Amino acid sequence: MTNVVTRYWHSLDDGRVQCDLCPRACKMREGQRGLCFVRACETGRIVLTTYGRSSGFCLDPVEKKPLNHFLPGTAVLSFGTAGCNLACKFCQNWDISKSRENDVLADGASPEQLAAKARELECSAVAFTYNDPVIFHEYAIDVAQACRENGVRAIAVTAGYVCPEPRREFYRHMDAVNVDLKAFSDNFYRQYAGGRLEPVLETLVYIRQETRVWLEITTLLIPGANDSDREIDELCDWIGKNLGPDVPLHFTAFHPDWKMMDRPHTPPDTLHRAREIALAKGLNYVYTGNVHDPEGGTTRCSRCQSILIIRDWYVITLWRLDDLGRCPECGAVCPGIFQGPPGRWGAKRQPVRMS
Repeated sequence: MTNVVTRYWHSLDDGRVQCDLCPRACKMREGQRGLCFVRACETGRIVLTTYGRSSGFCLDPVEKKPLNHFLPGTAVLSFGTAGCNLACKFCQNWDISKSRENDVLADGASPEQLAAKARELECSAVAFTYNDPVIFHEYAIDVAQACRENGVRAIAVTAGYVCPEPRREFYRHMDAVNVDLKAFSDNFYRQYAGGRLEPVLETLVYIRQETRVWLEITTLLIPGANDSDREIDELCDWIGKNLGPDVPLHFTAFHPDWKMMDRPHTPPDTLHRAREIALAKGLNYVYTGNVHDPEGGTTRCSRCQSILIIRDWYVITLWRLDDLGRCPECGAVCPGIFQGPPGRWGAKRQPVRMS
């Protein structure tokens, strides 16, 4: 695939060009690349160097994104590219997102090929994941458009670090999103992720209030960094006030990786405590991840507290919603995108070769 000229940039008086895709606003001279590595200055324009190229494709359960209220039990065709526009010291996909080598992009597919493959494999959606789809904005949108024409949905797994205009364009084409809210502290974002908190909060509010995209949130709890009761309390207060109580929130466990090998694994008790705080704050759908915790994977009716769904890791072991997503006890609707009984994909992960 050839490099693709992007839309979101402008020329500066000193001969450089500025990328306007994300709040980082990288300024580049000819031949230079932004921090994300995949957007570069070429002939006085910003180009995407990874269009149509991927670090690999596989089939995953949609619950692994994680999305618990979006077409449960179905398979999604997942892929990423290389690079990232944040610099998280705790990145758990660092071999892809921190790559500065194109040789990780061993596979590739056009948007039309990807959509056709997803339909052939009976996937409910294509998921842009492993690294942030914001940085391959043009490719992700083209894939989403091709998928829509084939009856396949589009899922973005993202940190939400994007500027307003490209944000509006991007989410016009998405059906579901899981936003990685890394912490509720600007100091954390600056120290551990090389970014800022406010643009992420703006993205969350935009998705929830201005679009019809299904939204879920994930926060990775890192011991001693973002796991205090006070910070979790503030995060849950903000979600309830600005997004409402029905946005599912996933607290997931950290394992030592990349540049934070000195931190211990997140104790299960930390996740349980965070979930209890969130529920006490009035959030209705709070889950735990990266640990074996059936209760933390259980969906209960927000009105009568009857069990609606039980999950064991990524496998649905009990399903009690009717075809309209309603509680069988009180008739309350469970928020989400449901299409009758769940799929039966289970927990398996299956590599897919496109070429």
